[in-house]
Amino acid sequence: MDLLLSPDFFQYVERHRASLLKKLQENVEQSSSWQGETQENITSSQVLAAIERIIQGITESLSKNEAPVLTLDNRTNWANIEFNHLVGLQIAKHCTTRKVRSNCAKSAQKFALMLKVLSVIYKLVQTDTYTTKRDIYYNDVQLYGSQTVVDNIVSDLSCMLKIPRINLHILSTSKGCVAGDLWFTAEDGSKVYCGGSSSGVLVPINVEGIRHLSTQAKFILIIEKDATFQRLLDDNFCARSGPCILITGKGVPDLNTRLLTRKLWDSFHIPIFTLVDADPYGIEIMCIYKYGSISMSYEAHHLTVPAIAWLGLLPSDLERLFIPKDVLIPLSPLDRRKLLSIQKRPYIACQPLWKREIEKMAASERKAEIQALTSLSPDFLSRVYLPNKLRYGGWI
Repeated sequence: MDLLLSPDFFQYVERHRASLLKKLQENVEQSSSWQGETQENITSSQVLAAIERIIQGITESLSKNEAPVLTLDNRTNWANIEFNHLVGLQIAKHCTTRKVRSNCAKSAQKFALMLKVLSVIYKLVQTDTYTTKRDIYYNDVQLYGSQTVVDNIVSDLSCMLKIPRINLHILSTSKGCVAGDLWFTAEDGSKVYCGGSSSGVLVPINVEGIRHLSTQAKFILIIEKDATFQRLLDDNFCARSGPCILITGKGVPDLNTRLLTRKLWDSFHIPIFTLVDADPYGIEIMCIYKYGSISMSYEAHHLTVPAIAWLGLLPSDLERLFIPKDVLIPLSPLDRRKLLSIQKRPYIACQPLWKREIEKMAASERKAEIQALTSLSPDFLSRVYLPNKLRYGGWI
């Protein structure tokens, strides 16, 4: 009998799900305490009122012959980030701030651009229309100068207003893909089946707008690289491992891929595993899905899934599977610095098994891509590695 047809194949996966549901129930009171602060049900009138308060403050300063100032949280400073095991990395309530002054040569332009984008947001919310950061930039390329300028301003405004970007009616373009046993209704009312494409379905640009999600999947597998995602689809992994959902952010995940991952967790509460390279940047990407990033810490409640588990590629797997040394790659000085940075993160202290794997990588001074498994056989990943990991609980 095929390994994948064994009646007890998902025994460990089901046990893991039961454990996750139990933990979820235990944390329900704590969860409700922070969910109350996420402003998920914020109304358009509240957004408009928040913007009007900013403008009123500027007007009052001008009436006093004072130079207007915008106050921003230092959202990219680790000193202002705190770790909550229910949420991940979130910006501290009492963090340090910085001033964007209208009378300072270094910041006057940014002050003006922030007001410009605020006016765009105000009109969007008033008319109940949406746009993307890319569209804002291309509407006045000369004014903004670069896409990065617009990206940073939108993030600063969202953080300053304490309002998620989706409520500001600004969307991000998607690059991630999803495949497998997932149905949903898109914002425009069209029905989408993610298992009907040989290359996956692009993550919707407005994840908040999708409805009526349905699945029979036993688990969700987040895959770091698009090449690995496509290889699993080519190997018919979804059907043979069945049923499951595959997601890839094609490297560092974009906002929509993270939003979709969180939406799937909230909708189904099924185990979510990650498959990343056994290198510092693979671990970094996995941590972004699980615990978030400091740059988006002000929206952590909408983006993180602390229940995510590390399925592979584990540094210990390289030794256990006798991966040939000639396919392993020496850690570069940059890799070592990244690894040291990860080891100092606040969430590593509560993940002793992760800590052990990271220490093993540092001690070996070697890293490996997922493709290193092809040195054992071309289809080792889909036919041996992943099935055995899932059947025998090989995640941490």
